[in-house]
Amino acid sequence: MFTAVPARTRTTQTHCPYCALQCGIALTAGDRPATLVPADFPTNRGGLCSKGWSATELLDHPERLTRPLVRAVPGDRSSAFVETTWDAALDLVVARVRAVQEAHGLDAVGCFGGGGLTNEQAYQFGKFARVALRTSQIDYNGRFCMSSAAGAANRAFGLDRGLPFPLADVGEADVLLLVGSNPADTMPPAMQYLDASREKGGRLFVVDPRRTATARAAELHLAPLPGTDLALANGLLHIAVAEGLVDEHYVAARTTGWDAVRASVQASWPDRVERLTGVPVAAMRRVVLALAGAQNAIVLTARGAEQHRHGTDTAQAWINLALALGLVGRPGSGWGTVTGQGNGQGGREHGQKADQLPGYRMLADPAARAHVAAVWGVDPDSLPQPGRSAFELLDALGRDVHALLVLASNVAVSAPDARRVMSRLRDLEFLVVSDFFLSETAELADVVLPSAMWAEEDGTMTNLEGRVIRRRRTLDPPGEAHDDLALLADLADRLGAGAHFSADPETVFAELGRASAGGRADYAGITWARVDDEQGVFWPCPTPDHPGTPRLFLDRFPTPDGRARFVAVEHVGAHEPPDAEHPYVLTTGRVMAQYQSGTQSRRSRSLQLVAPAPRCELHPDLAARHGIAHDDVVELTTRRGKARFTATVTDAVRPDVVFAPFHWGGGSSANALTDAALDPISRMPAFKTCAVAVARVGGPVERVPAPTSQPVPVVLEPAPRTPLTPTRRRTAAVKSTPRFLQGVFPLTGEGLTKPGPVDPALTYTVPSGASAQALYFRGGNSTDELVYVLLVRDGEPVRWFPIGAKGDVHVPLRVVEDLPGGTVVSLHAAAPAGTTGELVVDLGLVEV
Repeated sequence: MFTAVPARTRTTQTHCPYCALQCGIALTAGDRPATLVPADFPTNRGGLCSKGWSATELLDHPERLTRPLVRAVPGDRSSAFVETTWDAALDLVVARVRAVQEAHGLDAVGCFGGGGLTNEQAYQFGKFARVALRTSQIDYNGRFCMSSAAGAANRAFGLDRGLPFPLADVGEADVLLLVGSNPADTMPPAMQYLDASREKGGRLFVVDPRRTATARAAELHLAPLPGTDLALANGLLHIAVAEGLVDEHYVAARTTGWDAVRASVQASWPDRVERLTGVPVAAMRRVVLALAGAQNAIVLTARGAEQHRHGTDTAQAWINLALALGLVGRPGSGWGTVTGQGNGQGGREHGQKADQLPGYRMLADPAARAHVAAVWGVDPDSLPQPGRSAFELLDALGRDVHALLVLASNVAVSAPDARRVMSRLRDLEFLVVSDFFLSETAELADVVLPSAMWAEEDGTMTNLEGRVIRRRRTLDPPGEAHDDLALLADLADRLGAGAHFSADPETVFAELGRASAGGRADYAGITWARVDDEQGVFWPCPTPDHPGTPRLFLDRFPTPDGRARFVAVEHVGAHEPPDAEHPYVLTTGRVMAQYQSGTQSRRSRSLQLVAPAPRCELHPDLAARHGIAHDDVVELTTRRGKARFTATVTDAVRPDVVFAPFHWGGGSSANALTDAALDPISRMPAFKTCAVAVARVGGPVERVPAPTSQPVPVVLEPAPRTPLTPTRRRTAAVKSTPRFLQGVFPLTGEGLTKPGPVDPALTYTVPSGASAQALYFRGGNSTDELVYVLLVRDGEPVRWFPIGAKGDVHVPLRVVEDLPGGTVVSLHAAAPAGTTGELVVDLGLVEV
């Protein structure tokens, strides 16, 4: 299925495999292992987060799957996995699929995809389900990510593209309102755009029930009760109407439905909204006045606002506010949503979803069916009708759906009410999983197929801006691992539909372009060559001579009348409000050093140094009420189950809210607790709010290694230097002093999981009444092993820096976070046991 890559060292321009920024990187490979450095691509501009820096670690991980696995006793999933050949594995898959369909019907076989698949793989998976299997039962994990924002954008604008403008516009905004988004942890390189806005006087407002790293960088942090974001948006719009801030000319010229919305928000009195949300009226008014008074203003929503049982209406409420202020379609302004998964945008455009065909065409539309069927060379009537959404598909396993093929998704961890989903997976007659590692979902399978990783495949991705970019293959997959595109072509051939499928990604992309032609997500004018030459192409791009569309809605909206639609929406209480038995609200989210279900990031030794175990966040008042101390083990209980976490006691979370990260499974599965109540439009589960009880289980079970004695703070002053001419104007009233932690130190490794202080004196304490920011880190490593330097804040690691054997690094710290007076900063290091050598470190800070 592959043409071998020559075993010579070469550097390839490609992209990070993680979030939707799709940061540019230069990957150097030949003989493994590969190395990478960030590239100057438009989204990351040379920045890279800890996940990106560590991405190559997994390519040669000892747990990589390299041969197909089947059960030692066929049909008995309690028996051990044994290796087999590809022919034997695929013959078994085809035989069992045919048997299930003969016994139960075509729709008894389902397919479940992922937002990490390339555009070509996502397109081919949807086609495979409908042409080779002829089943309606296909959906993907992006239903759990972007579907509510997509539903609102389609309803309001006639088109869903996460950001209708380039990310660079964020850096030019005078006012930025982030709702339920924490890019400082989820996509750190994007913070440079927020920093750029602030440097030119821009103002940042953040809506989040937690005081996240992003919220700490804001002028004002609004902390509503989870599930009340819609009420807050309506309250802001009420203030805009009451104070005459609505752009009446824009509303009259470019929208419809305003009268109904204006009438509906009359009931959203600010004091009533304050009682619902906990956000003070003065804070609401300050945000509205800032948005209305700015020349360029942007409102961005993300999962915090959208993963609710009325997430579509919540996103619509924020769109209503942006429309009323005349922001949408105005250069430098607008509403957008921050896509999360690597190909969360492209993955939802080309047929993985239960109700869609390529190009964002709707499966129930006869004209759409006819167009796509003609490209595929099949009868339109042979295409199935829309099937079940993601959770509804999973909940039907073992009842209506008896066999399932899963690509690039770990639903046993990522789905809501996860233990119920695991039970459904066990009820299947046959389960096939394609993955890089033996994930929690793969552990339940009958057949596990080893998949190629990001550096081992060619294709395209579509980032959060709607920019189509190239993923370029640099390495051969290990062992017998196969690309999922080739897997689908091979399976289709064995099922008798091989004439309709190709294993060549460029051929598949060209077909995708034809299938999408004339659709809302039109790729017809995009080719691999154009993407290579132009650093990506923005869709829609209907013809080869079309320049692409970086900014949408400038002249009209893609609706029948060319106008955006206001939609009146009302706050609805939580599906599961707190009660005496479960008195608090649970909300879930991400941490910087983990990603999605953790299948990859939990296997990264670098990331495990920073986030080795799941920690829930509790307010000190809540913790005191239950006798819980920092680092205690606590048990969270909802109506669906229990899970245990290590406690972080912090006033960064509301006193009535508990936060838990969702990257772990097993006994620390946050999604074993979450509510599967579905949004009636998007079918998004209510991940972000449910009722929870908290109990202390025991004392600390693990701690970050601490210095053996409290070092005397030492700050190395900079050497005198000739003053440089400033390159930009600075405020004369602000006095800043550079500070450095630097030097050459001996290094003796005690193991990569046992970091310790580089030197007891290499510590800086921010003076009382001052604040500081870390600006860069430089390091050098004289040993023959990979080592890690950790930036530690008050005993907790917050950043890590891998330094290759006899290598060096220079990392600009794109996430600039204020360190208040009293904060203790130190540098720790970890190296393989027995490693000796010298370590050069240089951490630059500025004290103000």
